[in-house]
Amino acid sequence: MAEAARRVGDEAFIAATERRFTTMFGVAPSVEEVRSWRRSWPALVEILRSAGLDAVHLLLEYSLPATGERVDALLLGRGAEGRLCAVAIELKQWTRAYLSPLRPGMVRIKECVVQHPARQVGGYVHYLQQWVSRDEFPLTVRGTVVLHDAPPELVTALRAPVEHGPARAYPVLGRDDLTPQPSAQALAQRLGCAELSPVGWDDIERFLQVEHRPSPALLARAGDVIEGRDAFALIGDQDLARQEVLHAVQAARERGTKSIVVVTGGPGTGKTVIACRLLGDVCQQPQGNPRLLSPSGTLTRQLRRTVGEHSRGLIATFLDRIPAGITDTSVVLLDEAHRARTYPDHQQDAFPVTLGNLVKRAAVTVLFLDERQIVRPTEGLTLQQLQQHAQDSGLCFAHIDLVSQFRCNGSRAYQQWVDDLFQPEGPASGWQGSDYDLAVAEDPEQLEQWVAEHIRGGRTARMTAGFCWTWNSPPTPPLLPEVEIPWEDPAGPRIWARPWNSRADEPAFDHPDVPARPFWATDNGGHDQVGCIYTAQGMEYAFNAVIMGGDLVRRGEQWIAHPEESQDSQLRGLPPHRYLRYALNTYRVLATRGSQGTRFYSTDAITQDYLQTLIRPNDR
Repeated sequence: MAEAARRVGDEAFIAATERRFTTMFGVAPSVEEVRSWRRSWPALVEILRSAGLDAVHLLLEYSLPATGERVDALLLGRGAEGRLCAVAIELKQWTRAYLSPLRPGMVRIKECVVQHPARQVGGYVHYLQQWVSRDEFPLTVRGTVVLHDAPPELVTALRAPVEHGPARAYPVLGRDDLTPQPSAQALAQRLGCAELSPVGWDDIERFLQVEHRPSPALLARAGDVIEGRDAFALIGDQDLARQEVLHAVQAARERGTKSIVVVTGGPGTGKTVIACRLLGDVCQQPQGNPRLLSPSGTLTRQLRRTVGEHSRGLIATFLDRIPAGITDTSVVLLDEAHRARTYPDHQQDAFPVTLGNLVKRAAVTVLFLDERQIVRPTEGLTLQQLQQHAQDSGLCFAHIDLVSQFRCNGSRAYQQWVDDLFQPEGPASGWQGSDYDLAVAEDPEQLEQWVAEHIRGGRTARMTAGFCWTWNSPPTPPLLPEVEIPWEDPAGPRIWARPWNSRADEPAFDHPDVPARPFWATDNGGHDQVGCIYTAQGMEYAFNAVIMGGDLVRRGEQWIAHPEESQDSQLRGLPPHRYLRYALNTYRVLATRGSQGTRFYSTDAITQDYLQTLIRPNDR
């Protein structure tokens, strides 16, 4: 601490921290983050010195690698019981904040909505207890919120919503609480550091080098939750896929063999359900060390909500980095593997580098794959690539193909019809099925009325569209009605317009009826916005309205791509022959979100006529 007091206000120290941050995390800190360091670090050091804690070790921006989060400050010392003690500190410079009874766990700071700081620091404490502390490395963990500029009225307001929940264990301290009154010892007590004594550098090194991996208690809890959910029950070839994976896990434990297992299947064949079921299975095994990963942040958030927030770290988004704690005992379940990033800077050879390193490190890697859901040129794996990589790397390989359909009312006929419809060329057959509610809407208002009717009936229904309209809405409501479609009815020209779904990851503070992006498909109010491919992929709802834009039109017996009609910056610069694949895959995904029924509407008159010839009015 004494060293920190000498250096923390020095610009050379800040510059060195910026360089180290960039090296560790692969991205430079934001200007706002560096500004907060300059303001908060000297204030914190002065508070700690006033509390007589000069000899306690201070870590700044301490990383929690399994979650991708960082603790603002972590104090390390020896507790009264002789164990190493870590005190997580959440630093804020707030002088004003807005709280609402509608969102008791959240706080609005200017235009930004954030988690209540007591809940935030409670998450850090839980992580350290569940991922770091264990029998061979016992650790006492506490947490405190330090609002060094906050006046008493703000502190009182922030304490109120957490005084009866688990977050009450983490004191919220404001400006008046952070002075050494009536004594330095009293301030140390308020900070949760009263009895801390110094520890040697060997203890600090041991703490910094300890492997972050899930505790048996965390695994048992997640396993019990999954075991108790009927939604994760498997039938038919789903259970065959599960048994194949468990066989590979047993071989890894008994013989040290490493494996790649690929589970392929179209939309609705149960890939995510199998992944969750396997997560529960491995959580309950001795020495289990599983991870359920997905390139989709939307799916990650939905799964965490289902299994419980304690599953953070076990269920994570896989983008650029290998999650913490994965070893040669780990079982990695990568759902939606077709969305795994393959950016050029991630791929030196034919196989993505980051994913290759993940496979190399784990004992068993299970990839859930549907090649026809690849919707960007910067993502996507194929079964052939994975099989070749296993062969080149000397890994065992197994492939299970799921056939049974559990979405779209279990209608294999509808799934096959959609697969045929979105082939690049060739005649498509008319819809002959009777086990799925399929029709073409005459106009966008009819489409919306169909959705609203199901919502009034207590069922889930959503509208989606190709990315053919601008998306400039602010992250907070009111959202702009940017999906705008002109059409003709007998009374004359009309214009239908609705907003895209929210781009925010958290619900708007004053608009709880507008769900955040990850929960657009499931939460109340989502039917009032139009979802896009990146929001809908991986999700399902009962009734599904699909708006086809001008980027994909039918001419004769082939689909024609118009990338210039797209507003997706990842795609619109592609030549038509390349764009076609992604457009076909996009609309195939959108067309398979509904478990009970789908309505199509195309803004292109010729394509609309074509769809109506395939889906005759008497089929409605």
